[in-house]
Amino acid sequence: MIRMTGIQKAYPTGSGPVTVLDGVDLTIAPGETIGILGRNGAGKSTLVRIIGGAESPDAGEIKRGMSVSWPLAFGGGFQSSLTGLDNLRFICRVYGVDPEACLPFVYDFTELGVYLKEPVRTYSSGMRARLAFATSMVVDFDCYLVDEIVAVGDSRFQTKCHEELFVKRADRALIIVSHDPGFVRNHCQKAHVLRDGKLHHFDSVDQAFEYYSEYMA
Repeated sequence: MIRMTGIQKAYPTGSGPVTVLDGVDLTIAPGETIGILGRNGAGKSTLVRIIGGAESPDAGEIKRGMSVSWPLAFGGGFQSSLTGLDNLRFICRVYGVDPEACLPFVYDFTELGVYLKEPVRTYSSGMRARLAFATSMVVDFDCYLVDEIVAVGDSRFQTKCHEELFVKRADRALIIVSHDPGFVRNHCQKAHVLRDGKLHHFDSVDQAFEYYSEYMA
């Protein structure tokens, strides 16, 4: 289980600090699928970084009883001077996974071919996203952080992503952050809305939708 209590986060600006998360509470149970709705700039990415451990809150507490992925399809953690394969090998070693056993899957899934042996700095954003998603799938996590950017590439590649994440890993916890209600409706058991730094909790996805629609109107 993951439990966040009283999470606070603010960022300095030229006009003074801006509070992005203001006393956020959130609990994620094993196997639970939760959607976080919010406008662009509402703080969804900040919340995800804190859940994943990439960023620390200014105040509050987070307890992780499950292993947590990095945000899927996010390639910001790659070393751009290394090749795609070297980045894969490094990440596998960090997480205690045999990189050589993962190579056939990554070659097949990413469809990057010879570009896997090229520096990541030469990749397009879509190529980086494909590599990042495939790398996320070779590490076994209890909880996956999902952004709608997972929908990269053509429809066939999107189908492959859906199969790997939502079918083969249907027993894992998922936290999906989005400003697209349809994406959350299709994949979540429940949803919450991040607004003005507060996370508003609802008993059903429909209730969250209703609130979010009024908020966006």
